[in-house]
Amino acid sequence: MIEKRAGSAVSVEEDSEVDRQDLRDALGSFATGVAIMTSIDDSGTPVGVTVNSFSSVSMNPPLVLFCLDRKAFSLPTFLAASYFAINILAVEQAELSRRFAIPMADKWAGLRWVAGIGGIPLLPGCVAQLECRLHDVMEGGDHLIIIGEVMTAQSEPDREALLYKRGLYGRFNSDPT
Repeated sequence: MIEKRAGSAVSVEEDSEVDRQDLRDALGSFATGVAIMTSIDDSGTPVGVTVNSFSSVSMNPPLVLFCLDRKAFSLPTFLAASYFAINILAVEQAELSRRFAIPMADKWAGLRWVAGIGGIPLLPGCVAQLECRLHDVMEGGDHLIIIGEVMTAQSEPDREALLYKRGLYGRFNSDPT
């Protein structure tokens, strides 16, 4: 059974496939915050990746999650590491987001950071930072869902968060009119 809605066909059958571009467009319509997940590999080298698939899971115990592509270069580090950090970016950190979103030889060149629990990198100037212990990893299609137990949390409420929607960076406007 096919139902028409706003000029495009929407299948209500469970076994039908959603058009990949339609899905990307729809998901891209959801504005999110931007974070850089950081950890340290077994040789002590910092690793980081930009994500917008970050969410709170539970307050008791304090759990959060992020999703990482199975093909991500940094995935083995996050799976093997005991700890990772979530650096929630401020509006002036869009360039840092871009830097960690694309594969580069050394994302950390010339970048200042502070060591957190287990040596994990904490980036200065963020809106908030969470230091997490790896709690669980779950299957999620072409991604893995990495769940962390929050060990420490800090925030800078006067800093404005960086937002992302449809491939563009933006900021929160407190006046909806």
